Amino acid sequence: MKLRTLATISVGCALVVLLLRSLASGGTEPGFDVPGHAAAADRIAPPPIAPAEYRRPEDNTYLTIPEWYLVWSSDEYAAFIADRPPSRFPYFAHLGQFWSGYRIVYDSISGRYPFNAGYHLMIAVIGASTSAEYGIKACYEKLVGRVTEAAGFGARTAEDSLAETTMQSYVKFIRVEPWYRFDFLAPLKGLWTRTGFIGGDPLRKWERKYFLTSEYAAKAAYGWLLKQAAGAVYEEEKEVTAVVLDRLPAISTDSMPEFHPLRSQAGGEVLCTLPRYQAFTDYARMLARSGVNILEIAGNTGDILLSAIVPEGYDDSGLRILMRQPLATKPGLQRIVMAMPVRELAGTIRRVDHPPLVIEHVYDY
Repeated sequence: MKLRTLATISVGCALVVLLLRSLASGGTEPGFDVPGHAAAADRIAPPPIAPAEYRRPEDNTYLTIPEWYLVWSSDEYAAFIADRPPSRFPYFAHLGQFWSGYRIVYDSISGRYPFNAGYHLMIAVIGASTSAEYGIKACYEKLVGRVTEAAGFGARTAEDSLAETTMQSYVKFIRVEPWYRFDFLAPLKGLWTRTGFIGGDPLRKWERKYFLTSEYAAKAAYGWLLKQAAGAVYEEEKEVTAVVLDRLPAISTDSMPEFHPLRSQAGGEVLCTLPRYQAFTDYARMLARSGVNILEIAGNTGDILLSAIVPEGYDDSGLRILMRQPLATKPGLQRIVMAMPVRELAGTIRRVDHPPLVIEHVYDY
């Protein structure tokens, strides 16, 4: 029954993707203009240096944005509930940013790359499930959670504290692993073994037990389903990415334990591997600060995206901006996503990596 339900959801999401594809092809403007930029299929590029098993499609740098937005959304939520009630979190504003961001991504790559049906389907699935989760949580928290918050005069229970620490652990985890691998059963067990059964605010205490039990149990079950489905549909991806540098960095590799040179090229360039996901951002910044330039990432020399947090009104002239989104829980700040050729990544990092701009992520395909 559960597998049939998942299949039904997937088919429905596929139809949504096809609808978006038809809408996008109907004349919607992309997130930015690309002067003189030919379709990806028509560009003449030198053959990649990275071995075939390390190569990934160039449009992945765009398509990973919706996935990472959910990481940033979870991060905002974890910070928010540390000192504010969860009923005040702007769930629907975050959903609006997820879908509007996906639309900008879609419009920006439409016609430039072959349609990546598998990736769009995955985004549709996580978008649909997140929409359901945020919608349910928003309604429940504003109708029920707000009542128990008021009844307890804003006091935090042990269950509230457990939810906060669990969310912090979850955010740390999903920066390097798919969310469905997170062990939701551990906090579920702790909810009933470590938070007690009596307290000074019994209404809030038992309402949180009910809510968090439902949330963790549902996510554990759905995560297990997605893990099985992902294992059947997608191949296990490498945890490293192949990068070509113009030279070896003149810094101690002790600060980069996951930096592994593979071979040198005739022109002095160096093929190496770096960790993927959030760690790639840290390594890219270290390499850029050392003066090294990055020439190729995962076989790509075209576009790569970088996001940063900046104050509203930040002068981003000279940067190729894909999108701007205000941080819903942090007035006065916004996220900007910029694009550049791979060869300009290190130079761009050197240019912008100082206050008030904070580099958030390099979307490494």
